[in-house]
Amino acid sequence: MKALVAVKRVVDYNVKVRVKADGSDVDIGNVKMSMNPFDEIAVEEAVRLKEAGKVSEIVAVSLGEKKCEETLRTALAMGADRAVHVETDVKLEPLAVAKMLKAVADKEQPQILLLGKQAIDDDANQTAQMLSALLNIAQGTFASKVEIENDEAVVVREIDGGEETVALKLPAVISADLRLNEPRFVKLPNIMAAKKKPLEKLTPDDLGVNTAARLTVVKVLEPKARQAGVKVANAAELVGKLKNEAKVI
Repeated sequence: MKALVAVKRVVDYNVKVRVKADGSDVDIGNVKMSMNPFDEIAVEEAVRLKEAGKVSEIVAVSLGEKKCEETLRTALAMGADRAVHVETDVKLEPLAVAKMLKAVADKEQPQILLLGKQAIDDDANQTAQMLSALLNIAQGTFASKVEIENDEAVVVREIDGGEETVALKLPAVISADLRLNEPRFVKLPNIMAAKKKPLEKLTPDDLGVNTAARLTVVKVLEPKARQAGVKVANAAELVGKLKNEAKVI
């Protein structure tokens, strides 16, 4: 059984992002980049499934500029067997990403497609669902637990009211939520070994996918600074402020 895992290179979650002076985008110059945390969880889950004997091969895929190779090498160090890099300098939207992942999936024919539920840069939460629709296969989004038995995946997914358990006939798309697992610490020998693992290079043209943007960013703004809190003398004053100033009651 083959697992395909998509990983994205994003601004590290510990970095405070800055908006460009012209408001056109987020400034990523000289900023630490890393693998999207939810994608890291997806890679970890694929590795655990392989260690449990459910998966025989893990293929990591990343789409983007040349530096995405670093992200793929991290996935290889975590335990992926080989990698595919679709190199492009175009800023990709979720639909273009889903179309390219579909093209790679058509070539690789995986039984499990694992993705993070969303990327922390655009927070779109669309790619896994679009990929499932394009491939016309089952999906289990926001997964907090995954079990594979024969040709079926049992996924516990997080929903607003608690948890929901679904049984998916493979092949299927599964998107990882925060509580699915805790990714392992990558050791130096694994990092060195990852340099020797195969990494295939492709382009959007190789996959026959049009990456032209469909959306236009009008302006990017930083959130307004939070105002300082106010102390009140009693409950009556609190109710008055909530009613007359905040207008929430």
